[in-house]
Amino acid sequence: MECPHLSGDACARVEGARFPHGSPSSWCCNVCRSNKSPWVCLTCSSVHCGRYVNGHAKRHYEEAHAGSRDARKGDKETEPHAVCMDCNSYSAFCYRCDDFVVNDNKLGSVQRLREHLQSLENSERLLNDRNGKRKCTDAGSPSKKHMKLNGTLVGSLSATGLRNLGNTCFMNAILQSLSNIQQFCCFFKELPAVELRSGKTAGRRMYHTRSQGIDCNISLVEEFRKTLCSLWQGSPTAFSPDSLFYVVWKVMPNFRGYQQQDAHEFMRYLLDHLHMELQCGVDRAGRSCLARRDAAVTEDAHAMGCSGEARLPRSCRNGVATVVTDIFGGILQSDVNCLICGTESKKFDPFLDLSLDIPLQFRERKAKSQEPGPVCTLPDCLHSFTALEQLDDSELYTCHMCKKKQKSTKKFWIQKLPAVLCLHLKRFHWTAYMRNKIDTYVEFPLKGLDVKSFLLEQEKGEPPGSSNSSSLYDLAAVVVHHGSGVGSGHYTAYAAHNGLWFHFNDSTVTRSEEDTVARAKAYILFYTKRQRENGK
Repeated sequence: MECPHLSGDACARVEGARFPHGSPSSWCCNVCRSNKSPWVCLTCSSVHCGRYVNGHAKRHYEEAHAGSRDARKGDKETEPHAVCMDCNSYSAFCYRCDDFVVNDNKLGSVQRLREHLQSLENSERLLNDRNGKRKCTDAGSPSKKHMKLNGTLVGSLSATGLRNLGNTCFMNAILQSLSNIQQFCCFFKELPAVELRSGKTAGRRMYHTRSQGIDCNISLVEEFRKTLCSLWQGSPTAFSPDSLFYVVWKVMPNFRGYQQQDAHEFMRYLLDHLHMELQCGVDRAGRSCLARRDAAVTEDAHAMGCSGEARLPRSCRNGVATVVTDIFGGILQSDVNCLICGTESKKFDPFLDLSLDIPLQFRERKAKSQEPGPVCTLPDCLHSFTALEQLDDSELYTCHMCKKKQKSTKKFWIQKLPAVLCLHLKRFHWTAYMRNKIDTYVEFPLKGLDVKSFLLEQEKGEPPGSSNSSSLYDLAAVVVHHGSGVGSGHYTAYAAHNGLWFHFNDSTVTRSEEDTVARAKAYILFYTKRQRENGK
């Protein structure tokens, strides 16, 4: 949907004298003087910090909106100070629409400002030495090679942000999360370039998707590999994933355009297409470099407490497992019992992630006068997922003994644990007219998530020396949705790297405290299986 708030009054002419000195990415907020996430107003060219710093850009709009409400008399197109631009990614955002701006006005005001900011940034880089200090300093600035926490040097910041190409925060949050899952990321980073894999010219790709109508001369695996390689090279500027996004448009038509998308849906499509493309590579090359590297991944998984037998069965399209199923693949067992004759039916389903409901008792909003109720926890959601339930009349089970549909109960068990347990909290649900968000806070552990009580009995009873007996997981990354609905708002991610937590907000990367991560309203959580120590 295009933004209707780009009238001439709302977008002033671009004049150099109206802007601060220095590179736009280091401009400081007019209120708090922070240079984290600076945004410039298209109406007055004032600079304020984003909503994930101190929110002065949004407050600037709200104050201007309140002061001019009567003068506008309901004119929807006259909305001064509503649209601002990120000085790092050059993406525009409208606070009135609460969404990113993908269109422009007849004068091209948005594009003119974008080009002006890019010109200022490039000129500043040419004038200043790379090692020179920026005029406005901030201990938490993502541009610094080293960061301080409580006055102590805590390490080198080598993380690189991702430019927002226009409502692509859903993709950026997933990419940053996957890049911090070591096993998964290392596999792709160590792959040779595509021309080396194929043994032919660079224009001939050996990996093809199986979707109909797809250009066979593109490779999602290759562009994904290039992106992961660019994220931890210590670049002071954000990486633009436009080549990867182009391939995503080609192989995943659902994600074409610049409207906001669901990060979980994107993750599922991405992993599925990576899996299929890697399968195709193994099919065409036999025991190729991919197959050999999959074997290496299996050995790594064994060392981390996930034996070869615990991997997802080779029940995929062509019976070939890949790094996707080796790392994210688990098995669910569902037990269905007929309430009439007592016959039990077992079914086994592979999974790459588990989608968990937030229990209804935690969703109900308490009146302000009432005491706050108990906090929902991640184990509460897992208990709800695996609890015994009686199927309703719309889900009657066809009993093979009774030869007809009967009332029954159903229960899930986790039969095999994955090396990386991905948990998706169902925060969006459909009402009669729209899809609403469940904004309930769910408490989750950063270390030591124990899933033993959700395992099948024989899994629990494995010998103590078994490499697969560990049921403890530690958090590697978490994706957060900020906003009121799935079609709007913003996605960011927290991820752990070398013992430090980082917050990835598109092109901005900052150090984060564990307490800050733990307070986040998680949407997707990535847990890595803890390696079992010998004899313990």
